[in-house]
Amino acid sequence: MPSWLKTRISISLERDQAERIRRHPEWAGMDVSAYLVHAATRQMAESDAIEKQFAEVDALIARAERAADGLLAEPAPKPAAELTEQERREVEEALVLVQGRDRQGRRPGHAP
Repeated sequence: MPSWLKTRISISLERDQAERIRRHPEWAGMDVSAYLVHAATRQMAESDAIEKQFAEVDALIARAERAADGLLAEPAPKPAAELTEQERREVEEALVLVQGRDRQGRRPGHAP
């Protein structure tokens, strides 16, 4: 490719990243520019393929979100009334039936 058709891109790296990037192309028998272009092109192709594969799902989600915007949110449920002492004892007895008690007579995971 004629040099007048090329564009230079400058990037900033930490020193250890730059050294590592310089070594890899050598092992592959490539210069740094060709190696980086190859790596970037490969990454872009993978991203494009993933985007294409999930385009239908993304469109379906977008349609569902638009439809949901028009729905009214349900009001929050009113808090339940406090249990009576008798109801608390009944709940505790039911939990003991289900979970049992440990050696100290406590329900597992329940503070004394």
